Amino acid sequence: MSEQKLSLPEFTALVVLAVEAGEISNTELKKRFSLTIEKKSRLKLNELKLVDSWKQGRTYVHVLTDRGWARLAEDLSEGSVPTLPGSAGSIARALLGWLPLYLRHSDQRLADVFQPYDDAPEDARSGGTGDAESSDTPTDFAPSGIAQPEDLEARVRAAYAELAPRPGSWVGLARLRPLLGDVPRGQVDETLIRMERLPDVNLVPESNQKTLTPGDREAGVIIGGQEKHLLWIGGA
Repeated sequence: MSEQKLSLPEFTALVVLAVEAGEISNTELKKRFSLTIEKKSRLKLNELKLVDSWKQGRTYVHVLTDRGWARLAEDLSEGSVPTLPGSAGSIARALLGWLPLYLRHSDQRLADVFQPYDDAPEDARSGGTGDAESSDTPTDFAPSGIAQPEDLEARVRAAYAELAPRPGSWVGLARLRPLLGDVPRGQVDETLIRMERLPDVNLVPESNQKTLTPGDREAGVIIGGQEKHLLWIGGA
């Protein structure tokens, strides 16, 4: 049972941060979701260790913690959702009530469903010129810039081997990504997430978060609601 009931603004913050599945500033929250995590809610969520927040310039940046993911999943499963008034509330209650059922039936967690995404470049989305005569194209054709999963895993391993002084060394994703620069970020992220399940691969956060540069944070990949910055691949 959750230790302290959340208000509607606090619960809303957890839901939006889960959907975002990464760091987001109050400025972006306002622009994209018409939401600001006000001081009272921020302090309570920080105190409960459900959300991490820090000052960046003149605004605050927030990210859902592992405990926050677990709390949101628990509240949804128990139906502990604050009162949501009006027609919009009815829609929200229906969707939030359906979500834990879907998770159980699909054997997934919230962090498996809410993943960060990146818009692919226009040429990758269109697959080229969009010629109407594409019916003659062989079925095994992959548009330029779209790497096959097994090829991309091989490229990740080759890039790691180029950077690591020896197998089993830690390599920062900020150093690895430039070696895969022609591949859309979303595909690289999908491959890293899949590889992380392999017995010879591990991805972890930087233990000293204060040493992370903006480039390190930008290069991170979100797995299980946590931003990972370092890649380890063991020897054969």
